[in-house]
Amino acid sequence: ILGDNHNAGTMGCAGHPFIQTPGMDRLASEGLLFENTFNTTSLCSPSRATILTGAYAHNHGVKNNHTPWTGQMTTFLEYLSQGGYDTAFIGKWHMPGEGLPDMPFLDLYVSYTYREGQGAYFDYPMIVNGQEVPSRKPYISEEITDYAVEFMEENLAQGENRRPFCVYLSHRAGHPPFQSPEGIAGMYKDADVKGILPDLVDPVWYGKANRNVFQGVMMGSYYGQYRRYFETLTAMDRDIVRLLDFVDQEELRDNTVVIYLGDNGMQWGTHDCHGIREPYEESIRLPFIVRAPWLVPDPGERRQQMALNLDIAPTMLDFAGLPIPEDMDGESLVPFLTDPATQGREHFLLEFWRYFPESTPSYTGVRTGRYKYVEFERGRDPWLFDLQNDPGEHTNLYGTAEGQQILPALQSLMAASQ
Repeated sequence: ILGDNHNAGTMGCAGHPFIQTPGMDRLASEGLLFENTFNTTSLCSPSRATILTGAYAHNHGVKNNHTPWTGQMTTFLEYLSQGGYDTAFIGKWHMPGEGLPDMPFLDLYVSYTYREGQGAYFDYPMIVNGQEVPSRKPYISEEITDYAVEFMEENLAQGENRRPFCVYLSHRAGHPPFQSPEGIAGMYKDADVKGILPDLVDPVWYGKANRNVFQGVMMGSYYGQYRRYFETLTAMDRDIVRLLDFVDQEELRDNTVVIYLGDNGMQWGTHDCHGIREPYEESIRLPFIVRAPWLVPDPGERRQQMALNLDIAPTMLDFAGLPIPEDMDGESLVPFLTDPATQGREHFLLEFWRYFPESTPSYTGVRTGRYKYVEFERGRDPWLFDLQNDPGEHTNLYGTAEGQQILPALQSLMAASQ
């Protein structure tokens, strides 16, 4: 289950003071919440391609939201299909190209191309296995969840002859413009967000000017947009509950993995930024929860090992007992589920390619367990943050005596990772 622009702290189980996410909270209590999960390119299309292929953007080729999907790397869904699985891709594709890509290995392919693949929250037709189908439910989260449940029902109806299945369910929530269905719309209209958003954030005009102008030009007050963002996530969460109920009622719980992940984070005023592209923690950090009851000895616990969006594909293949291809940059996270003491990776590469009209310059960086170092193509000095002593990334150590001691090792790590 994939969310959109979901800030990792915006879940009840992550300690948010008022958002209601009983589905995500249930997943976390019955599984594991990975608290140090990141994407490697903080932008929708590259991150989605990375999730599907297990590769860095410089390898799979989708470098920004205008770079077409080439299909030059095989997705984990195709490997699963070859390995005997019924497979479904349902929901937001959002990678450039002529329409939707040809994926004949899928047993069910439900998506849309409206607004460059962004779609709409209400009453927009789906493209189902190549054919346009009228909207069946008013709200998109409910509609695509219906397709997922029906796919599983059809699989189960095959009885002893059925194959195992994999469903990739890709939501629009919470991407602007934020809209929610009846019963949820307006539920946070009186929530006090002043103490949650940074003090510098103006309640009305913030986010609509200066360097944020292409990162979220939105109508209405900023506080109102923030509250409505929560509502889209809560609406999606309601359908996560529905999926979990189906899996449990059909007695699939003990041999079905359920994963929730975001494609990238979201800045709401931190560092005077709105959006997803800057390599600050709020943009690159992801919500990531895994429920696999037969593997996890300590459900409800938190994992601190570093996990990445490029680890999803190899993890899925590992769950299925399939070999992990050599061209996948990611690593299986299955060992983390079974043994909390398993040693994780020590660093990863950050990369971003500027594209018009966005103002964020191209950059390359490396993040370790303690440090983050980023070099920009132009217009900015490098960043060097000590995340242990400065988790809010307020003090740039680049050019300082302390920074000079740290810098050579980080530059070597970054060069070796490219």
